[in-house]
Amino acid sequence: MGSLLCFSLIAFLLVLHPCFAKKTYIVHVKHHQKPSSYSTHHDWYDAQLKSLSSSSSNSESLLYSYDTAYPGFAASLDPHEAELLRQSDDVVGVYEDTVYTLHTTRTPEFLGLDNHLGVWAGHTQQELNSAAQDVIIGVLDTGVWPESKSFSDMGMPDVPSRWRGECESGPDFDPKVHCNKKLIGARFFAKGYRMSSSSSFTNQPRQPESPRDQDGHGTHTASTAAGAPVGNASLLGYASGIARGMAPRARVATYKVCWPSGCFGSDILAGMDRAILDGVDVLSLSLGGGSGPYYRDTIAIGGFSAMEKGIVVSCSAGNSGPAKASLANTAPWIMTVGAGTIDRDFPAYAVLGNGKKIIGVSLYSGKGMGEKLVSLVYNTDSSSSLCLPGSLNPKDVRGKIVVCDRGTNARVEKGLVVKEAGGVGMILANTVESGEELVADSHLLPAVAVGRKLGNVIRQYVKSERNPTAVLSFGGTVVNVKPSPVVAAFSSRGPNTVTPQILKPDLIGPGVNILAAWSEAIGPTGLEKDTRRTKFNIMSGTSMSCPHISGLAALLKAAHPEWSPSAIKSALMTTAYNRDTTNSPLRDAEGDQLSTPWAHGAGHVDPHKALSPGLVYDIRPEEYIKFLCSLDYEMDHIQTIVKRPNVTCAKKFSDPGQINYPSFAVLFGKSRVVRYTRTLTNVGAAGSSTYEVVIDAPPSVTVTVKPSKLVFKRVGERLRYTVTFVSKKGVSTMSKTTFGSISWNNAQNQVRSPVSYSWSQLFN
Repeated sequence: MGSLLCFSLIAFLLVLHPCFAKKTYIVHVKHHQKPSSYSTHHDWYDAQLKSLSSSSSNSESLLYSYDTAYPGFAASLDPHEAELLRQSDDVVGVYEDTVYTLHTTRTPEFLGLDNHLGVWAGHTQQELNSAAQDVIIGVLDTGVWPESKSFSDMGMPDVPSRWRGECESGPDFDPKVHCNKKLIGARFFAKGYRMSSSSSFTNQPRQPESPRDQDGHGTHTASTAAGAPVGNASLLGYASGIARGMAPRARVATYKVCWPSGCFGSDILAGMDRAILDGVDVLSLSLGGGSGPYYRDTIAIGGFSAMEKGIVVSCSAGNSGPAKASLANTAPWIMTVGAGTIDRDFPAYAVLGNGKKIIGVSLYSGKGMGEKLVSLVYNTDSSSSLCLPGSLNPKDVRGKIVVCDRGTNARVEKGLVVKEAGGVGMILANTVESGEELVADSHLLPAVAVGRKLGNVIRQYVKSERNPTAVLSFGGTVVNVKPSPVVAAFSSRGPNTVTPQILKPDLIGPGVNILAAWSEAIGPTGLEKDTRRTKFNIMSGTSMSCPHISGLAALLKAAHPEWSPSAIKSALMTTAYNRDTTNSPLRDAEGDQLSTPWAHGAGHVDPHKALSPGLVYDIRPEEYIKFLCSLDYEMDHIQTIVKRPNVTCAKKFSDPGQINYPSFAVLFGKSRVVRYTRTLTNVGAAGSSTYEVVIDAPPSVTVTVKPSKLVFKRVGERLRYTVTFVSKKGVSTMSKTTFGSISWNNAQNQVRSPVSYSWSQLFN
């Protein structure tokens, strides 16, 4: 308190300054130093803010007091007030609020989760569903459309008595009507958003403050994770069938932290804080920002608190692929999820005037074009080729099909630009960045998306033909597409720039053309001029793959309630597969080349095998602290994440890669030798079980594992092994990154860890 009294003179001088625009700041406080004269941290924080100024405006400055997710508070301050706080002995740091972005029902069958499975690793589907009724998934997103049948509570028992959450009311949300035994919580956090929208920095329209989803994204992700089965679901006739979430009997609690102008760190922290206190078992966040130190990463900080409480934190990797080092959410206590395709597609066709038939994809559901060929145009001017708003001359495109390059603006917006300029159709052609990846969209005019190679065929045809023509047609829904899965080109890639010794992403799940519930406040394209309304929508992104993994984590939690978050992550990672439906190694949609663990992590999730992984790599909270100490952070920064008053770095890893992670990222720096020790815990059947190691290493590296055989005598037994990686002499320090694996196998299980090898911090 004394340190704040010295501000009186400066605070007095502050009133002489002209008014400055207020912003939201997140303030890290030494919260264990709260004076006994304050009954709560909230009171203490409020007093700190009031001491900055005699202005009555400061009575409204305190936006959030965080209890578990962060040691401090969020406040509305002008820059001078923020600087005054930074000078306080009680304050570790004052950080301007960060804006995060969204990473925007065939999948149950594709993952083997249909209802005709019989026994799953000792559990019947009925037993799993029954156990999942006690599991609660918290979804931080854009809210929920509660009227969706995906949130029906038909046949569900009473809400678990341990649940401490609630449904909040709003101008368009009645808790008594809209929440039930399925949707057991619905909250909203808007103070950071409100501060932003009241400033001059955004012209986004204000949205009613309630848990209701006006965007669709949150409803889609929540129903993907735990939606109840809904028959005859489709998007305007596409992908028709039964739509259901991964854990259809689990409970759902939604936390609206995303608004038209983005997802603000202060609101995300408040949502995570509340979800932890409410009692969720899984946290699902299909959002993220850039990468940075963990003590500046809102989601990483809140996620650590959740992990300590036994909550699995599942986050999307981001949609910034195929660029390398483009990952978000890289903390080792977070499950980082990339995206792949499933075996369902929506074929569409462009027949050119020369008779060539080009195959692409589309979700266009309106009136077709017929069979008559029409003129085809492609303007090589950069803005026109991308079909950016205002770039097309109606005189050039009226009555014609327009070829648009993919990139820069939204795919569906390009179609609207063409339509408003008088075009009658669009061919959306990939460039090098998107390769052969095909993402279907519910366009507002006849439109077909094609890969880069076929896009180049069309571009060349337009360039060389005096009177180029084409006609578009649409083929509905097809299944059993091969090969699948294929890693999505948009899925963000490693390496992990925050901690290169931790291989990320962790794994991939279904994230391309996913059908799930939708908000009826908005059309399927999300465009303001899209007046169509649908109860389901098809979307693509790591936003879609993340809730798949969140739902599967809930099933594992139901089957193994004693497992820690790291054990659940390990089970999902070490049982993931790396071969597609043609039994070939996983491919990458970027350039149709072979994928690597920088794109797919441990591989594609396999729910059946994950339920009975045999062995797991478990990580206790104390090991994460040793990991943080190995990063040479200042102690205040470590306490930002760990939030313990007595944390020390008396014990720390000499190398961050020593943490008991289910994968390896080996960096050969000054030494040609890297040595790690790992511990495996037996979670298999009772009785003795023997595992032998199988090593897959590139020619440039020698890998030795000791012992080469592990004999477990009882369930819960922990055994260690040491792996030594030696870079062979003569290998250039600028050698390209290569990959391999280490597996522990017996007759029942293959416990596989991917390994990446780098010789340079430049990650060539």
